[in-house]
Amino acid sequence: MTNILVTGGAGYIGSHACKALKAAGYTPVTFDNLVTGWQDAVKFGPFERGELTDRARLDQVFAKYQPAAVMHFAALSQVGEAMAEPGRYWANNVIGSLTLIEAAVAAGCLDFVFSSTCATYGEHDNVVLDENTPQHPLNAYGASKRAIEDILHDFEAAHGLRSVIFRYFNVAGADPEGEVGEFHRPETHLVPLMLDAIDGKRAALTVFGTDYDTPDGTCIRDYVHVCDLVDAHVLGLNWLEADKGSRVFNLGTGSGFSVREVIDHSSSVTNRKVPFTIGPRRAGDCTKLVSGSVRAERELGWTPTRSTLKSMIADAWRWHQSAGYER
Repeated sequence: MTNILVTGGAGYIGSHACKALKAAGYTPVTFDNLVTGWQDAVKFGPFERGELTDRARLDQVFAKYQPAAVMHFAALSQVGEAMAEPGRYWANNVIGSLTLIEAAVAAGCLDFVFSSTCATYGEHDNVVLDENTPQHPLNAYGASKRAIEDILHDFEAAHGLRSVIFRYFNVAGADPEGEVGEFHRPETHLVPLMLDAIDGKRAALTVFGTDYDTPDGTCIRDYVHVCDLVDAHVLGLNWLEADKGSRVFNLGTGSGFSVREVIDHSSSVTNRKVPFTIGPRRAGDCTKLVSGSVRAERELGWTPTRSTLKSMIADAWRWHQSAGYER
């Protein structure tokens, strides 16, 4: 079977992508340093441990597996941390990605699927973001992802590297079959934090800011089920295999939910109360980010089927109760 190198394949989204690739007939080769990923999440193909900044290690992996494409998920991704430690984000995300891209080109691996973010757009309230929305990131996380997009464009012009770039924001849910799921240490994502609070694993969920210009005062985000998201990445790989050229796609539902709405749905799905407290706004948080996916639907044939709050929370709750990797 055709090998695909999956960076960050031991992480939340990357592990789900590996399962989707395996189901589609590929062999996913996980490359991960296990700083935020989990060995137990690597279930669908070979594992190679290493750092993206280690060019010699990358060269070894490319030579060993001769992958037909790279699917790049590995990155630091926390907004608050990016505001406090921007240098770490530029060093890890940009320099690591540049090293990976150079290694791929040297190995003749010229198809590249990149996990970017709608955070590259910055704050565009009351609009549905599309691929032509101006990019004005508000923090080092979004800025580093935009820089990697620029690197990919430059390497296409110079070396013929073809890329499919996906921009998305909040990812939620878990594998309905329970083989992989969402687990971070420390946990920073809304849905698992909320489920921890429901389950008594933390005293309460903190809602950061209730004075945003939204109907209930809390931030609004577009949530996509992780399984829908990784299906799009496999379609992106197929797009490159069909020699259709480089392309940028937004992935979203076109409608968002506030933090309070997510809390209310979680109470409904789990039949439990969500204990929460109110905290101050976090630096770098936008009021509203909602992403359309008209281009992905029209050109890739991508149709999200599980991206409802009910499905995302139900799948996440099932995974949460299963004990996960280390619970």
